[in-house]
Amino acid sequence: MTASPNETRTLVVEREFAHPPERLWRALTQSDLLAEWIMPNDFRPEVGERFEMVAEWGKVEGEVLAIEPLRSLSYRWNGPGLESVVHWTLDATPAGTRLRMEQTGFRPDDKMAYHGARAGWPRFLKSLDNLLERMD
Repeated sequence: MTASPNETRTLVVEREFAHPPERLWRALTQSDLLAEWIMPNDFRPEVGERFEMVAEWGKVEGEVLAIEPLRSLSYRWNGPGLESVVHWTLDATPAGTRLRMEQTGFRPDDKMAYHGARAGWPRFLKSLDNLLERMD
């Protein structure tokens, strides 16, 4: 059976961090902290704000779609050959925070982008964990 050209895939990565939601929220929404674990950017956490993130492999253009402070954040994540949406959800746990990242919109012909994201997000979250350990 062949996938329809309109069918999309979603990538989900979940991780529990031994830090409170407030600390993760800062790392998800402050440009200088985002630069430390994802890439340099001009991100501002306001609905409708457009931003860019730049890496050696290319540029991501985005737009903030929704914010629920300390709970969820959604933005467009459009990179080379990819139009997607990234949605973060934070849930407090007895040990810290469960963070869920869901990236939607991978079309069947976005195989390279999907596999790149599958490899990249776990590395980003490892860098996030290292940053959280250093934050005040």
